[in-house]
Amino acid sequence: MINIRGRFGRPIWHYLALPVTALLLAALLFTPIILRTESALKIRPNQQGLSLPDGFYLYQHLDQRGIRIKSITPENDSLVVSLESPEQQKEAIEVLQDILPSGYVIVSSESKKRQRLLPAFRSNLQKIG
Repeated sequence: MINIRGRFGRPIWHYLALPVTALLLAALLFTPIILRTESALKIRPNQQGLSLPDGFYLYQHLDQRGIRIKSITPENDSLVVSLESPEQQKEAIEVLQDILPSGYVIVSSESKKRQRLLPAFRSNLQKIG
């Protein structure tokens, strides 16, 4: 049997145990932050001639009903309403269906926030290859 000893006479695995344990602990702590999902609703017109609803109008009505909003942004002919908690998504859909006229499609979507956490890597990935 081969017995590999480190500089001070201890087995090599004694020196590797602490760094490996620290890396595993760090991975466990940061996994929920990296893989966190963001609850959002997409609103888009279903009929020709309809424009996007006013974001401030939507914000006022959702806020009056106790639904907290992170942001409202336009994106590819739709309006994205980012909610603070995924639990409020169903209630927000009901409110939006009540206040918006017919002809709008409201779709729930959960997007990963990983892309926003690492913007520097995203731009470098396009240059590779």
